[in-house]
Amino acid sequence: MTWSVQLRQLGVVDYDATFAAMQSFTATRDETSADEIWLCQHPAVFTQGLSGKPEHLLADIGIPVAQVDRGGQITYHGPGQVVAYLMLDLRRRGLKVREFVTRIEQAIIDTLAGYNIAGERHPGAPGVYVAGAKIAALGLRIKRGCSYHGLSLNVDMDLTPYRAINPCGYAGLAVTQLRDLGVSGDTAQVATALTRHLEEQFP
Repeated sequence: MTWSVQLRQLGVVDYDATFAAMQSFTATRDETSADEIWLCQHPAVFTQGLSGKPEHLLADIGIPVAQVDRGGQITYHGPGQVVAYLMLDLRRRGLKVREFVTRIEQAIIDTLAGYNIAGERHPGAPGVYVAGAKIAALGLRIKRGCSYHGLSLNVDMDLTPYRAINPCGYAGLAVTQLRDLGVSGDTAQVATALTRHLEEQFP
């Protein structure tokens, strides 16, 4: 059976250009447009959501800060992190935002379970955590019933830039990644596993 979502593998791409492309795709799509998921990595960048507060950037370490229109506070993207942008028509799928978020988190939790890692949710703090440390961030924007932005999953990256921010607005929040949890798979392998579980959640 063919998946109803168009999957696009973008490779390593500039954040600002990708953000603009997501906005354009969402603004020009109509009820006949296929849903898409874009998989990529970004060069080092901080992204600050609509409710972001400047004080959550603790230090200027030379990494650019992109102001974006998703929900949430500041987070970090960099090489070795799998990013998935979900451009889905939620109205067509009959999905409310809370269920949408829950399904994204479940896809991440199921991906981690495949590596014998127990991912968990934290009430009121979207994303997925392992033993209290954040391994996956989630930020979305819904326009005209359609979503964009998405999730990031830390695989094998330099976590040092997280020290320059309060991740997702939480002072002292620990972050982790698959490599530090004993997983040797590269980002491509993890992206394949994540895609499989996203397909299960959004057939």
